[in-house]
Amino acid sequence: MASTGMVPADKTAYTLRRVTGTLAEGAAKLAKEIEGATVEAVLAKANRAAMRRGVTAALGTMRPRPAEWYAFDVKDQDTPDWYPQGLTGGEDSGSAGVPVFLASWYFKPEPPVAERGIRLTFLSPRTLRYQHALLVEARPDGSYGPIDIHAGGIGWYGDLLYVADTVRGLRVFDLRNILDLRTAQNDLGDPARIGRHDGRFHAFGYRYVIPQTDFWRVTRPGARFSFVGIDRSTTPHTLISGEYAEDRTDRLVARWDLELTDGTPRDAFVLGHAKIQGALSTGGAWYLSQAADASTNGRLIVHGDGEPVTRPFPIGPEDLTVQNGRLWSVTEYRNKRVVFGVSL
Repeated sequence: MASTGMVPADKTAYTLRRVTGTLAEGAAKLAKEIEGATVEAVLAKANRAAMRRGVTAALGTMRPRPAEWYAFDVKDQDTPDWYPQGLTGGEDSGSAGVPVFLASWYFKPEPPVAERGIRLTFLSPRTLRYQHALLVEARPDGSYGPIDIHAGGIGWYGDLLYVADTVRGLRVFDLRNILDLRTAQNDLGDPARIGRHDGRFHAFGYRYVIPQTDFWRVTRPGARFSFVGIDRSTTPHTLISGEYAEDRTDRLVARWDLELTDGTPRDAFVLGHAKIQGALSTGGAWYLSQAADASTNGRLIVHGDGEPVTRPFPIGPEDLTVQNGRLWSVTEYRNKRVVFGVSL
């Protein structure tokens, strides 16, 4: 990768250690009481409609426009509480069985609203329907609670979803374990509560909950996990994560071999740019998503052969994924929230 201009770096700062603890036990206990749903089933019951090529404000001055984009609905555009961050898709998984994008959102409440954690969106590019699910931390006592992190990036590989936990590492969720609360009771419980209370399940009004099943924690302080990507062009395939920095260019991006069984990174590189919200290697090149502010277009920085090339990008670009031969990202700002794809 040195030929791309990405400078190799010491990878040891990103060494991970597997810490499952009681996560798998808690998730298994929930699964005994709440029936699971497949990704296809979640999409079939999706209750929201995306807009194809809607919300052009997200594109700002970008020319040419993306090859394709999908806007979230009016409610999700306008909410000041939830912000999109991570993006992955069925091709990253390799076993999804259906075209689908997954996007992570973090909750940014205004007091006195309580923390609601992070959620995951399943979006069908075929039907333009989508559905939110709440990501939760299950407990051995059969209850669960919200996960208060930024969820700045996600990567789906096989059945496992890797979610960036900024200062801790990578949280893992098994997408064979999407739990449908309607299979356990007649309604969705109290929209102001979460967990099990008096024998009933609540999830802030969400129908689906997905409990965390594993955790890969960074072994030394200092490394930060701001985004996640999957590179299926390497052998073996690789998981990618690295650090956003507001005003520093010396932050790193690292890669681990998949299946992830050893927490030692394969390699690491200096990003060389500030404000990188997503980084992805594919086909021997690196693609970096660089943000600006809520009214200024971001940039796509491509490190291939020779000097890096800068390309136009929408306002507020975040995590990156490759789907259908295109590079995709998601934008975060209110009334400018789209999933968009550009040519590689």
